[in-house]
Amino acid sequence: MTDQDVEVESPTSGLVSHVAVDVGDAVGAGDDLVVLEVMKMEHPVAAPAAGVVVALGVAPGDEVAQGDVLLRLSARHDEEPAGSSEPTEDPDAEPELLEELRQRKQLLRDEARPEAVSARHERGHRTARENIDDLLDGSSFVEYGGLAIAAQRNRKPREELLRDTPADGLVTGTGTVNAKSFGVENARVAVAAYDYTVLAGTQGHTNHLKKDRLFELAASERLPVVLFAEGGGGRPGDTDVVKASHLDVPAFHLFARLSGTVPLVAVVNGRSFAGNAALAGCADVIIATDDTNLGMAGPAMIEGGGLGKVTPDDIGPAELHRRTGVIDVPVSDEAEAVAVAKRYLGYFQGDLDDWDCADQAALRDAIPGDRRRVYEVRPIIDTVFDRGSVLELRPDHAAGMLTCLARIEGRPVGVIANDPGHLAGAIDGDGADSAARLLALCDAFDLPVVALVDTPGFMVGPDAEEQAQVRRFGRLFAVGANLSVPMVAVVTRRAYGLGAQAMMGGHLKVPVATVGWPTSELGPMGLEGAVRLGFRRELEAIEDPEERAEREQQMIELAYANAQGLNVATFAEIDDVIDPAATRDRIRTAIGLRPHRPAGWRHRSPRRPHLELW
Repeated sequence: MTDQDVEVESPTSGLVSHVAVDVGDAVGAGDDLVVLEVMKMEHPVAAPAAGVVVALGVAPGDEVAQGDVLLRLSARHDEEPAGSSEPTEDPDAEPELLEELRQRKQLLRDEARPEAVSARHERGHRTARENIDDLLDGSSFVEYGGLAIAAQRNRKPREELLRDTPADGLVTGTGTVNAKSFGVENARVAVAAYDYTVLAGTQGHTNHLKKDRLFELAASERLPVVLFAEGGGGRPGDTDVVKASHLDVPAFHLFARLSGTVPLVAVVNGRSFAGNAALAGCADVIIATDDTNLGMAGPAMIEGGGLGKVTPDDIGPAELHRRTGVIDVPVSDEAEAVAVAKRYLGYFQGDLDDWDCADQAALRDAIPGDRRRVYEVRPIIDTVFDRGSVLELRPDHAAGMLTCLARIEGRPVGVIANDPGHLAGAIDGDGADSAARLLALCDAFDLPVVALVDTPGFMVGPDAEEQAQVRRFGRLFAVGANLSVPMVAVVTRRAYGLGAQAMMGGHLKVPVATVGWPTSELGPMGLEGAVRLGFRRELEAIEDPEERAEREQQMIELAYANAQGLNVATFAEIDDVIDPAATRDRIRTAIGLRPHRPAGWRHRSPRRPHLELW
């Protein structure tokens, strides 16, 4: 061994897997000399300097210990080792696996399927990724499971599945919505969008697994979920699955368990049948376009059940579901649907600093002087709450009960209001259901409630009882009695009977503030009915019809004087009678009594096992 020789020692214990050089070979610094195998992993040993191999101490299969000499080099400084003058590889070339990954990612883009996207656009619809891009802030989308393909490897070539079934027809991930207004912490959401250009947006084996993953993530991280539900339901064509019933799919259970824990939004456009519709039906709110058909089965299943042949357009059109109340917010197209979804989520993300309101003096003339004259309640709501902040839910269902989300000085609240233009404001079964659902929604997600009361009470009569009202009215009482968020009640005109009590959580002292306008009147039942029932014998004893009618009117006027809010306030049964123009201030002060945390529902256990979905 000369002064120029260098001994190359083993850096670890292992098995010699491969010797890359022989005696006499010239090597450069960094060239591989020997490959060791340790725990099934290969560890190359590189030349510490340029030189010539003068001796080998090991052969393939030898076991070596750390520090054993593997070979000896004679260092050479007078010439470059062979092969070191020029690089053997293009330094700018991508590694093979990275290039494959890049190509696979490109297949996920809409640009990779121009014909499918063009067909989608020709129908006036957007792609799943276009909707997600519109919903989420900037580049905040982080996709989960994008490389998935349909479970059909047994019937189709892999390359075909990669090309035609990107993401297995369901785009899932997380991102932020309204982060600029509410901050990133309160803006994170989970999103799942069925891709109708891939196997008609059907529910395949792999995309079920993706939903499971997303919904479990939403539960653990307390993320609201936005579901774009267009699609044809279950997919019978997946062959790479060994199953019999296919009834052990967790996605429906996992999504339904999120109810009352995080806000759930379903956006529906086009055809949404079977499993897709089932998921949409579990959401807190369904936003649907005019082009929607929503039903629990598509044409094939209906025909298979012996129920005849129908077209997709015959099943659950938007016009029908606007009336039934299945659709909470009707919209014209997907762009409007996404805008409403972002707005809806905002009510659960916190307060807004910038707000404006109408001139409150207009409220002084909102109620007609004639107590029997109907009026429009929507202008009152638009005036009381921040300008442009009111989102009405189910506007074509339960005409006598308005349910809305709104803001007052930037703070989100829920609103229930009787509409005297329908059944004089009487609460029917549909109205009770809608009010109970709005109360439960607000209770789940920390929104105060404002009740604008003008009702003669619950709807009565033999025909009314055909609608199971005893139970439906009972539900309104039960939900209101268990509210944990503050309620403010404003009696604009009439508050009579059990219906008025139900509007206020059970009785006048449940709200943190119960106030009346000067036009308010309160009593155990409608004035006319109370007089005729309470003084029937006295009135029947008057034989002259004109005298009887005159006496009855006198009694009604006396009852009205007794029922006026200004009189009721003298008994301290309500907290105050206020100038209508002061309504905003009174609401703001009352709900300000309860501490408020933006998106406070994220930081506590859910109060309710689930929301009222109907």
